Amino acid sequence: MALWDKLMGEFVDVIEWTDDSSNTLVYRFERYGNEIKNGAKLTVREGQMAIMVHEGELADQFGPGMYELRTANLPILSTIQNWPHGFESPFKSEIYFFNMRQFTDLKWGTKNPVILRDPEFGPVRLRAFGTYVIRIKDPRTLLTEIVGTDGHFTTAEITDQLRNVIVSRFSNALGSSGIPVLDLAGNYDQLGQFITSKIAPEIAAYGIELTKMLVENVSLPKSVEEALDRRTSMGVIGDLSRYTQFQAAEAMRAAAEQPGGAAGAGVGMGAGLAMGQQMAAAMMGGQMASPQAAPAAGGAPPPIPQETLYHVAIDGAAQGPFPVSQIGQKIRSGDIARTTLVWCDGMANWQAAAEVTELKPLFTSVPPPLPS
Repeated sequence: MALWDKLMGEFVDVIEWTDDSSNTLVYRFERYGNEIKNGAKLTVREGQMAIMVHEGELADQFGPGMYELRTANLPILSTIQNWPHGFESPFKSEIYFFNMRQFTDLKWGTKNPVILRDPEFGPVRLRAFGTYVIRIKDPRTLLTEIVGTDGHFTTAEITDQLRNVIVSRFSNALGSSGIPVLDLAGNYDQLGQFITSKIAPEIAAYGIELTKMLVENVSLPKSVEEALDRRTSMGVIGDLSRYTQFQAAEAMRAAAEQPGGAAGAGVGMGAGLAMGQQMAAAMMGGQMASPQAAPAAGGAPPPIPQETLYHVAIDGAAQGPFPVSQIGQKIRSGDIARTTLVWCDGMANWQAAAEVTELKPLFTSVPPPLPS
């Protein structure tokens, strides 16, 4: 089989590469013993470049076109080769084809969240991903720095390194930009352009040009996004009182549609009014407790008065404040005696608990202290 390959190599005098893949950057033309016949035809198509490597040394470079490979018209090869057997003998060289088109839709993304300080939310963790576009800028640099003797070099062999450079520079740019998280979506284009200008010189050292980088999304953790959605929902609701009225009306309509007719509608109306009154009381807060506040519509009772809070002197230290109900528990347990000093808002001085009008009835069921 090796003999047949050798014979076929002697007759083959056309060197070309028709690429049917979408990820091949560099391809080495294979032939038996790397022997190229003097006078062979080299075809370089549009979007390709070719470089001849002779005995490990870079020789001639070819752009798109058809070339007749003769030692007499290969200036660099003629310089580095002594040709002791004449110019008509085959020469051992390798031909590398370079795909000069743009390679699009290459993915990048942050493996770990980027932690930064947001002016509105404080410390946040962000993830980002997007795409970028590259193409070969300097075939000689790419061959010597990256490809080496690889006969079939694809984008998969360099995208990991490019992705690491992109993510590192993106993290630095995002952390120092000072752009609030909620405003990042309006600055994706500017971020992509800025990072492209920062990364391009580093990638050029590989013989590759970064032509475009796109930021598709910068996302928050799921729990933060859910909290943000709830905050957005509150903003959409707007006026809570009108929303409560709407909810009550919807409850009445739904009840009326249920079996039972007017009875169901009455139940729905009562439930809607009760819910509306509860919401209104929660919204009004202290205003309804004020004597000047208007009475609630529909003859609703006034709010329940709050218990007075008392500070208690126990073991020489003020404790509390405690509501009246808890004061009664402490009297029954013996923690507070008749002579224990108490004080509440509005009292001028500390007084014995049994002398306070509100607390005096609590001692009726407690026997007085035993005489000395």
